Amino acid sequence: MVIEKNNFKNGFNFFCLSLCAFAGLGLEALLAFLIEPFIYGKSLNEFSITESILHWVLTCIIWAVVSLVLIKAAKKKYTFDIFSYKSSIGLQNWILCFVLLAISLVIKFISWNGFKVVKEFLSNGWLKFIFQYIYYLFETILFILIIVFAQRAGEVWFRKDNIPWGGILVALTWGLSHIFTKGELLIGILAFFGGLLYGILYLVSKKNIYIAYPLIFLMFVL
Repeated sequence: MVIEKNNFKNGFNFFCLSLCAFAGLGLEALLAFLIEPFIYGKSLNEFSITESILHWVLTCIIWAVVSLVLIKAAKKKYTFDIFSYKSSIGLQNWILCFVLLAISLVIKFISWNGFKVVKEFLSNGWLKFIFQYIYYLFETILFILIIVFAQRAGEVWFRKDNIPWGGILVALTWGLSHIFTKGELLIGILAFFGGLLYGILYLVSKKNIYIAYPLIFLMFVL
């Protein structure tokens, strides 16, 4: 398929927004592995409860700023409002959404060798657990933006709106990166399929952020 010049440019703009959202996630690494170790004189896994909470709060602020900038840029420069999709979804789509959620739970259970939320609660204690899950709320926003903008790019380029372009990008970036960050091929493969599920759910929810966001959040944290 030949992509017209204007379509390539328009699609590339959205693709860049998607990559910016992914880069926004990576800004946490500057805090965790450069700035904070320099200030505290110790590595991330040695942080006190207060230092860990402060790390999550600062990360949330950074992610909130990045998210707002990208959402406003998409609306102002490219007349694309991610909140414009407000269609309700039928019973069949709701069932599909919860099937995807169930599959995600199975993947997480295998990856974590148990229930992620339970293990994190037992590991962190209630105070750190609360702040970590607030942190996940903001992280999910950037995940959604990666999916939304990549989906738009794929549709502009290839004129096919039934393929989870956003999920494919999440799978290839965030998903496969787990092979290196976790040091295990299986975890990377499972994260790859998890990323695809996020993108599929976005389509099944008819791109309705008000439906997709809470469900993808649950897929991400449970």
